[in-house]
Amino acid sequence: MSDPSPSDRFVSASFHVLADTCPGLLPRLLQPLAKRDLVADDFHARREGDDTFVEMALRAMPAEMVHLVAGNLGQVVGVREVRVVRHHRPQETLRVAA
Repeated sequence: MSDPSPSDRFVSASFHVLADTCPGLLPRLLQPLAKRDLVADDFHARREGDDTFVEMALRAMPAEMVHLVAGNLGQVVGVREVRVVRHHRPQETLRVAA
């Protein structure tokens, strides 16, 4: 059996998080990425009273890490919901770290 192509090993994904507004939330949400040497390409946070909405997008992350990152985000204190959106861009060349 042949090795998966780079487009099969890397995916573009967004993590949508709903959490309680609290000090230290944003760096705690970045920790699951940092410990896997991942950097978000886009990061948006919006506070609405007691709720904070965060979206983190990665254009090319190892496919096998998506569920691990989502699980870690769900364990962050104050997080109430995590949704993962995978973006399929078969024609796009993905960045692969050397």
